[in-house]
Amino acid sequence: MIHELQSILARHHGDPTHLLQVLREVQDALTWISPESIDYVADELGLPRARVEGVAGFYSFLHSDAPCRYRLLFSDNITDRMLGNQELLTYLCEKLWVERGHRSEDGLVSVDTTSCTGMCDQGPALLVNGWAIPRLSRERLDRIAELILAQTPVERWPRELFAVEDNIRRADILLDNPMQPGDSLRAVLADGREATLEEIRRSNLRGRGGAGFATALKWEACRDAPGDGANTQRYVVCNADEGEPGTFKDRVLLTTQADLLFEGMTVCAYVVGASGGKTRGFLYLRGEYRYLLEPLNEVLARRRAANVLGRDILGHTGFDFDIEIHLGAGAYVCGEESALIESLEGKRGIPRNRPPFPVTHGYLQRPTTVNNVETFCAAALVTAGGAEWYRSVGTAKSAGSKVLSVSGDCARPGIYEYPFGVTVRQVLEDCGADPGNGGTLAVQISGPSGVCIAADEFDRRIAFEDIATAGAFMVFDASRDMFEVARNFAHFFAHESCGFCTPCRVGTAMLRSTMDKIAEGHGTLYDLAEIEKLDRVLNQSAHCGLGHSACNPTLDTMKRFRPTYERRLKSQDFEPAFDLDGALAAARRMTGRDDAGAHLSTEEA
Repeated sequence: MIHELQSILARHHGDPTHLLQVLREVQDALTWISPESIDYVADELGLPRARVEGVAGFYSFLHSDAPCRYRLLFSDNITDRMLGNQELLTYLCEKLWVERGHRSEDGLVSVDTTSCTGMCDQGPALLVNGWAIPRLSRERLDRIAELILAQTPVERWPRELFAVEDNIRRADILLDNPMQPGDSLRAVLADGREATLEEIRRSNLRGRGGAGFATALKWEACRDAPGDGANTQRYVVCNADEGEPGTFKDRVLLTTQADLLFEGMTVCAYVVGASGGKTRGFLYLRGEYRYLLEPLNEVLARRRAANVLGRDILGHTGFDFDIEIHLGAGAYVCGEESALIESLEGKRGIPRNRPPFPVTHGYLQRPTTVNNVETFCAAALVTAGGAEWYRSVGTAKSAGSKVLSVSGDCARPGIYEYPFGVTVRQVLEDCGADPGNGGTLAVQISGPSGVCIAADEFDRRIAFEDIATAGAFMVFDASRDMFEVARNFAHFFAHESCGFCTPCRVGTAMLRSTMDKIAEGHGTLYDLAEIEKLDRVLNQSAHCGLGHSACNPTLDTMKRFRPTYERRLKSQDFEPAFDLDGALAAARRMTGRDDAGAHLSTEEA
């Protein structure tokens, strides 16, 4: 064990900021993070043991409970449920003789669930030791069970089990771009920093993560952030931690447009780096996309060999920039940029108090620009094609195109790219859903934290001035129960709360319990009113956006599909979730005291 740990720490140069990466590799080598390995890592990195143990316990893909050779996690997103993941999970547990949520007695295998694997267009899906397997069926599970029982190493499993499709159904200016590595960089080196920043500003490029912050303003703030003079270290970070259920566009962009992404990050580094200053880049890749790590590193290596990454890029003396990939480990909250930075630093991914903002105090408290995958790709398009061309696509307030991850009740789930301004109805028609005649009941846009719209809103447009979205587009037809959709999302938020602040930790658990109470037939109008009160509390006091948006899907579906809630209510008045009289009924019958439904007297009680 010591030799393996020494090799892992040597690869990471004993850098404490690599703690998460070290722990992930320790688990890969040992099948778990043992107490002895925690002690060794803490000593070698010069960290308190509590710090190492705290990080190991924060991320859901890290395990310090017991060794286990095969850890299987079924994706439990609502679209996976719609495709029968629960029945498949039960089937596999029976095949392996293991109880859900537990490890087999011999330590061979465990089977449980995770929130979303980013495979919504080809589910149901699962992760085996972090590697994604889509398109599950009983036949595929039979094969998986055989491999596990034969104790075949995962690296020797048939490759076709792990094959992931891109499913690009409609491409536009981004997915159909003809660019070659270096095209954008040659343009910006010819124009200079100021002209490039002005081009980004005139293009009206806005962040594609949903909030829509002006890209030029963010880059300029990072460039102008005070530091220790011209040599202030600045950082460029790509947020590829798309954990929002229903979103998988980054998965496809990372597969098909990696060069464009890295080009956009390098353009940003050129703009934000003061004259002679140092700039460094990170790609934070969500843990569910572990299978993309090696291919992405190969792209980086090719770019270094072609001199479009590394030292003196394209022969421009002093233009030095390189990119390092860090892999997440199953924490939805790390999609928030300050939590992502904490994770990059080898810490628990807990969002920071703001201000200060990352543009002035980001990674290691240095000026940091954080954008998502699609934004950096779009920036590369702008610098190569020009601001006027880019603004000619889309709407007056929403320039360019938007990539959508379409899943759910449609004939052709997958990736669709449109100019901004496309209607929801058009997307539904293109993906093979039925937006008319009562076919499609609802669409959840931008994931659980976004907005749910009903059929009378299908002419609304995907644009910052109407429906802004990070990219998720989940379709539900008339056979679906929107209460169960919202209930799944309530469980998601309760599971993914980082637990840092009491309002979110307790509030999301209360929301989940209330939705379960209603589902079990004990709900009342009082409970619906309590959900509205809970939303106000979370919005006023939760530490970050997870708590602020936790009640969104419940409130949206209550507003648009209230009958699905009301038909579950037991009464119009308050009803406790626990029925004492019902719980004692069996005992009364056994003792012969349940005559004509009479209750126990005070003396008997």
